[in-house]
Amino acid sequence: MRSFAVKGLLLSAVILAVLVSGCTTQTTGTTTTPSATTVSAGGELKEFDMMASNWQFDPSTITVDKGDTVRLRITSTDVKHGFALPDFNVSKDLNPGETVTVEFVADKAGEFTFFCNVFCGEGHSGMKGKLVVVG
Repeated sequence: MRSFAVKGLLLSAVILAVLVSGCTTQTTGTTTTPSATTVSAGGELKEFDMMASNWQFDPSTITVDKGDTVRLRITSTDVKHGFALPDFNVSKDLNPGETVTVEFVADKAGEFTFFCNVFCGEGHSGMKGKLVVVG
């Protein structure tokens, strides 16, 4: 009977080892490169990292050329915020600690206000910034 218990235990250990080894992966140190981004004719891709916290955006002013594709990576560092840029039909929720990417073509020149569109506390109404599109 003891021999049967030992064999059962060994068989269980082997099955467990096979299952665990199938659930792991080995890192080879290689990285993948994102594919090239197609940009509208005449424009360039302009990328910005933006932080939303304490009732402000950093940077608070972004300047691009007309025709540029604008990519913003926005991270909220404290509470839930929002990012709205109505002139370019952009509206996103920003959860704390998460980065959200928004992309649009700056197809009209001028100064455009972006703002937090999710109530975030006493300074919410002043949480604004400016997109300047030259051209």
